[in-house]
Amino acid sequence: MEAPIVTPEGGRFELSLTVSPADIDALGHVNNVVYLRWVQDAAIAHWRVVATPELRATLLWVVLRHEIDYKRPAYEGETLRVQTWVSEALRRRFVRHTEFLRAEDGRLLVRARTLWCPVDRHTRKAVATGPEVRACLLKPMPTMPEQED
Repeated sequence: MEAPIVTPEGGRFELSLTVSPADIDALGHVNNVVYLRWVQDAAIAHWRVVATPELRATLLWVVLRHEIDYKRPAYEGETLRVQTWVSEALRRRFVRHTEFLRAEDGRLLVRARTLWCPVDRHTRKAVATGPEVRACLLKPMPTMPEQED
C-alpha cells in the first residue's frame, strides 16, 4: 500500500494502491484473497495513525468475521482508493468497514465489513478496551497536508 491519505469525512481513513501482476488470478482480475489482505493492511495502517504509541505497544487485533461483497472487478495497473472506518466500537468488538473504489471513476468495486477483537500483545488474550481506544478509532481523521511531487 502507498502513503495514506486521510480525509476528515466521518473518520474515514484512505489509502491508495495500484494493482500489481501478483494480485491477479486466473480470471484476469484481483483475487478475492488479495482483498482480504488489503482489508487487513488498511486496518493496520489506520490503527498506526490514530493510536498512541502506548496503545500500539499493548494491543493487537484479531479478526472474528469477514463479510465481503464483490461488486465489480479490478484489473492489473488500476489505481484503487481504499477507505476504512470503524462504525461501532464496543469494549471487545469493533465493526470496521472497508470500501475499494476505482480511482479513475470512483465506482465501488468491493465492500467489506469486518468484526475485530482487541487482544493483549503479551498474553494474546482478548481484552476489554477503555474509552481511549474507542475514542481514537471513532474520532474524525485530521486532514493531512498535500504532498509535493
